[in-house]
Amino acid sequence: QLSLFRLTMKRLFSASHSSVDSKEMKKFQLLAQKWWDEEGEYSALHSMNDIRVPFIRDTLLNMSSNYHLGNPLSGVKILDVGCGGGLLSEPLGRLGASVTGIDPLEDNIRTADQHKSFDPVLAKRIQYKSSSLEEIVEECMETFDVIVASEVVEHVADLEMFIKCCSQVLKPEGSLFITTINKTQLSYVLGIVVAEKIIGVVPEGTHEWEKFVPPEELERLLESNGFSVKTVNGMLYNPLLGSWSWMESTSINYAMHAVKSGAQGQSSPADAPSELGSEQPLATAGTTM
Repeated sequence: QLSLFRLTMKRLFSASHSSVDSKEMKKFQLLAQKWWDEEGEYSALHSMNDIRVPFIRDTLLNMSSNYHLGNPLSGVKILDVGCGGGLLSEPLGRLGASVTGIDPLEDNIRTADQHKSFDPVLAKRIQYKSSSLEEIVEECMETFDVIVASEVVEHVADLEMFIKCCSQVLKPEGSLFITTINKTQLSYVLGIVVAEKIIGVVPEGTHEWEKFVPPEELERLLESNGFSVKTVNGMLYNPLLGSWSWMESTSINYAMHAVKSGAQGQSSPADAPSELGSEQPLATAGTTM
């Protein structure tokens, strides 16, 4: 039965039907060397760490009774999907997590590997792999405590398949963190016209508005694939200060936290603290790593 399941999985995720969009790959190929230039094309992603890292950290700590001073995420296995040059993998590794970063672009992985090698602690905690999500499903069934897909879902070719794969590699009651861009008139004006064409904080052509995902649609896809959505927070980028903050409105950028159902197909009581903690990141958003 297991081999039949594997065969079905292989067919389902064969190269002919992948969540990886080859057009997107070509765009990012040209920028692969520039990930760690804090003033360059990825400056907004560097500063996003100031809010997305505490959001992930605090949400997980609110769900856990184990505190490791200095290494709060010690023992947590995280999959960073579409890790790029490792901008988010590294601070999560510094918090003690064991991080696997995957990206379909080999040049991104080369950059990420080279950068982590400067820090012996990170070199042990983080491993990178040039791979799509569906390529690792079979070897990583229910392997990870946490999946992070930050600024990724607006680039995938098949969002539902992407979410199904996330569910398969997550342990029951595991957490999924997503940050992405809403599909509104405002996100078109600010996310594409202003960010790309006028002030250039994002490389031109990075985003296609048609692929932006409204939070209602993302929530519906998650709920229908065995997730329970716990938190949705709006995010705002200030290009003058080069900084991010939390906001109530999700009309531009937003962050979402969802929990995979437990083994019996129902949420466990362990999920409850994350409800209480949903506002917590707003208070700690300014915390720097």
